[in-house]
Amino acid sequence: MKKRMSRGRTSGTRTESVLVHPRTGEKILLKRSGRKTLSVEIRPDASLLVRAPLAVPEERILSFLEGHSAWIESRRERLIDRIESMPSRALSDDEIRKLADEAVRDIPKRVRHFAPLVGVTYGRITIRNQKTRWGSCSAKRNLNFNCLLMLTPPEVRDYVVVHELCHIREMNHSARFWAQVERVLPDYKVQVRWLRENGAAVMRRMLIE
Repeated sequence: MKKRMSRGRTSGTRTESVLVHPRTGEKILLKRSGRKTLSVEIRPDASLLVRAPLAVPEERILSFLEGHSAWIESRRERLIDRIESMPSRALSDDEIRKLADEAVRDIPKRVRHFAPLVGVTYGRITIRNQKTRWGSCSAKRNLNFNCLLMLTPPEVRDYVVVHELCHIREMNHSARFWAQVERVLPDYKVQVRWLRENGAAVMRRMLIE
């Protein structure tokens, strides 16, 4: 069974490459580091990201993926269903309230998780039904988040939360700001791309019919 690696990149004790699945031909982003376990993530664009120890052979990685194929396909189907369930029609008041209730349960947990990783404390968390912003951070460290985030993948919600928490350290979009975001979420650009490609369709659902 032939396996191919391409577009490799090395940085210290970390490597990044693309593994081509020998059966499906799918290109899978493979990141190796000093970690001890294998993990697989479904990225917002439904592609796969595998994190692996430096010395684990490709055969074991492919076996790991085959063993988790049912989980992978299930998560992918849920992600695709979520994206495809975003018609251009506006949300009803009842739907907005339900999304807000979900966000109240979901977003603060993410803030509590990531705030220590960013190294900041924060004030009040507010959930709003906004038409242009995913989130915002005030000078008093209060955080606002759009309830429409509940229509996005969990990884995108993590990114928006980290983005706003990093504004507590840097109230701008300077190189230092983005360095903080990348330190906590090395793959944040994947989420940025998802919002760029799908965010407008989600936001349109807040418009009045």
